[in-house]
Amino acid sequence: MKLVTYIEQNHEPRLGFLWQEFIIDMEDFGAIVNFPLPNDMLDLIDMGIEVIAEINDLIAETPEEYIAKIGVPFASVTLMAPIPRPRKNIIGIGLNYTEHVAESARTLDTTGKLPQKPIIFSKPPTTVTATNTAVIKNTKLTAQLDWEVELAVVIGKKGKYVPKTEAMDYVFGYTVINDISARDCRREGQWIVSKGQDTFAPMGPYLVTKDEIENPHNLNLSLKVNGVEKQNSNTQYLLFTIDDLIEDLSIVFTLEPGDIIATGTPAGVGAGRNPQEWLHDGDVVEATVEGIGTIINTIKEI
Repeated sequence: MKLVTYIEQNHEPRLGFLWQEFIIDMEDFGAIVNFPLPNDMLDLIDMGIEVIAEINDLIAETPEEYIAKIGVPFASVTLMAPIPRPRKNIIGIGLNYTEHVAESARTLDTTGKLPQKPIIFSKPPTTVTATNTAVIKNTKLTAQLDWEVELAVVIGKKGKYVPKTEAMDYVFGYTVINDISARDCRREGQWIVSKGQDTFAPMGPYLVTKDEIENPHNLNLSLKVNGVEKQNSNTQYLLFTIDDLIEDLSIVFTLEPGDIIATGTPAGVGAGRNPQEWLHDGDVVEATVEGIGTIINTIKEI
């Protein structure tokens, strides 16, 4: 199921899902099938991973003409980030593709040694923005704005000390994140100023539930700037896999429903190029993950 948070005209954000060429409002669908459903993504995640199978069964059992009556044409809505305001910081993972470790060592102040444990940082909730919105480049803070396409994992249930063998049971679904980074804003090895500025986590376009993704460790991911491909890789090259990350993170802190893990970016970032490349006013960035979709954002300098 492809879940969305959307706005129709000037209304409040709503939760929906894609069905044929329509968006079906989740709360309205619940009303016609007599199964109360929320109008907020986090509230749906709180219902538990199992609710998706129940909703899919209800969709299959409901006559199409009933569903079509509450459908909104996809082209008539504005998509927001699937989780417009996460409850907690997004969990970022640094240097999680081998080739990106190598390119970072050439151009940034990293050692080039493969991490023995996941490198963890975070991005505040205010970094989140949707597809088809502006990424703000504050020229008073940075001249080196960079891109990073990533597969993001959304947690579906509370977990502490989760063993790797059970880790995938804690996944609710997946989305795309562009981990925008200001390379000249790191402070004594700390990354949050580089990674945590407003709009630095474009996310979307959908939250795809895990039943739709047969193998999250074999997904192509790519990124274009002004139509020119800059990154192209596959999640099979993750240094620490999703189950590795969930096991490790849940030792450090409790994972909770709605938590978001950005799993890291492959090689091809601007900082790793010769000469280095940076994002400027008006640049259009497209980040794609197979099976999920593409987010498109335009750089706006202030």
